Amino acid sequence: MKKHAFIYLASQSPRRRQLLDQLGVRHELLLPAPDEDAEALEAVVAGETPAVYCARVTGLKLDAALARRRRRGLPPAPVLCADTTVALGRRIFGKPVDADDAVATLQRLSGRTHRVMTAVALGSGPTRTQALSVSTVRFADLPAPAIAAYVASGEPFGKAGAYAIQSRIAAWIARIGGSYSGIMGLPLHETAQLLLAAGVEFQE
Repeated sequence: MKKHAFIYLASQSPRRRQLLDQLGVRHELLLPAPDEDAEALEAVVAGETPAVYCARVTGLKLDAALARRRRRGLPPAPVLCADTTVALGRRIFGKPVDADDAVATLQRLSGRTHRVMTAVALGSGPTRTQALSVSTVRFADLPAPAIAAYVASGEPFGKAGAYAIQSRIAAWIARIGGSYSGIMGLPLHETAQLLLAAGVEFQE
């Protein structure tokens, strides 16, 4: 099997970079150009279940990233993409469009258990592999002042479900089940298995 000393990470998330560092995986960013409409890839298709949506969007992100690598003439190496989806029943909560949307999302999640799904896809040449991590998060009842202060902090923006588990909102998380790193945005166990199977080297 061919060995790879590094991978490309097609994600702007600093949390995913930190988690790859935790694994000891060298990575270089492979981000969209200004003329690429990356957000359009996250559009929801009517009737789609959250799990199907999450896997499909991740696959589209990988398609776009592999094409980006080819256009830029970059050295060959595996490309890693991920997408995190927050769902309550069949309803998908994406990144809030504004403060009112963030408040409404957190109000819906307050006092309830929701699912956090993170799909991970790895591509190198014609070979593609993918995994899905599903976890649960239960919020205690969120007081209106706590929601308002959290939204005012700016933390909810750019995050599915309008929150980050490693932020101050953790004070109101009563219980989680599954993968903490998956809830952060990159499930380490599933990601490590994909990378090892592809021959990616881990630093000591």
